[in-house]
Amino acid sequence: MRLFAIGDLHLSGGDDKPMDVFGPQWDRHFFHISRQWREKVSEDDLVLIPGDISWAMHLEEAQEDLEAIAELPGRIILCKGNHDYWWNSITRVRSVLPPKMQALQFNAIDAGPAVICGTRGWVFPTDEQPLDEANRKIFLRETQRLRMALEEAQELANGRPVVAMMHYPPLLEGVRKTVFTELLEEYRTHTVVYGHLHGQGIQSGFNGEQRGVRYCLVSCDSIGFSPMEIVLN
Repeated sequence: MRLFAIGDLHLSGGDDKPMDVFGPQWDRHFFHISRQWREKVSEDDLVLIPGDISWAMHLEEAQEDLEAIAELPGRIILCKGNHDYWWNSITRVRSVLPPKMQALQFNAIDAGPAVICGTRGWVFPTDEQPLDEANRKIFLRETQRLRMALEEAQELANGRPVVAMMHYPPLLEGVRKTVFTELLEEYRTHTVVYGHLHGQGIQSGFNGEQRGVRYCLVSCDSIGFSPMEIVLN
């Protein structure tokens, strides 16, 4: 089994939402993702999608997008992004997923060679930009959810690498230390895959290793609309 990741697919949710309004690189973007996915990924591989899967507002509207993704090779694990408004009850989401697809919501999954865990995450405070009360409440909740996911992953790992999925960046190029990075280090996370950043924002993302944890920005436009292989050794 090889491990891949690609986030922020932003499928149309049945509304034929044009994505090229965000730039010409988004023209027929799922066609290009699908072609490169099929070239790289085999049925024995695992693909992580860290959020912003579909523009759908309701679960029923997202099903066509989920089924389109499931037609691609490999086993697939999802977590929620900030635009996944269709993702409400995790029980309902899991009840309609295609058989080869699983969903994480601040928990962990035994994936064989690795344990995968994840949560959505949130914006983090900095000295220059403290959070208002509403955002601070969500931030604290997501901090606790990440801890819960990492704790479950460590219970399952038994020496195997732990890969965390987050939609929001747990750090940025200019902000390397956050509550999220401290948790990821505390629980000896091998790799974190995250998305959310697009366009000029991609430049602020951090890719590389810090304090023993590897970070990979995998929003689809940041990686050329092609799944990135995540090496576990």
